[in-house]
Amino acid sequence: MRTARRPGAYHCGIDAAIDVIGGKWKVLILWALDERPCRFGELRRLVPGVTEKVLASQLRELEEDGIVHREVYDEIPPHVEYSLTALGVSLNESLAPLGAWGRQNLLGGAYPAEAGLSDPGTRTPPAPIGTPALASRE
Repeated sequence: MRTARRPGAYHCGIDAAIDVIGGKWKVLILWALDERPCRFGELRRLVPGVTEKVLASQLRELEEDGIVHREVYDEIPPHVEYSLTALGVSLNESLAPLGAWGRQNLLGGAYPAEAGLSDPGTRTPPAPIGTPALASRE
């Protein structure tokens, strides 16, 4: 699937990229999908605070932009999984330096264990996000 260009002219690559990842939840959804495909309910648990309506909307936009793939399995009950496309993986890789900057300059150089975050470099599944330490920054 191709990345959909939204109405309006972009002024630079950053402008275009921010259009794709803009919104409160998209980057957290991308992070959660970095490890493995997830079902909707699992994503909702990994990104606490997001409503079902907003999660569905953000996933739909990411799918339209070619960042997320939605796989529907023909089973009873219905089984749907979301995963990153190659474009989504490359987007996550490009966000890693931004995460390193935030860790160094805003979190004091390390992932705080009390925040429930895992360092993407360790390749452990992300813990639920939305602890009080981070809620004030959202």
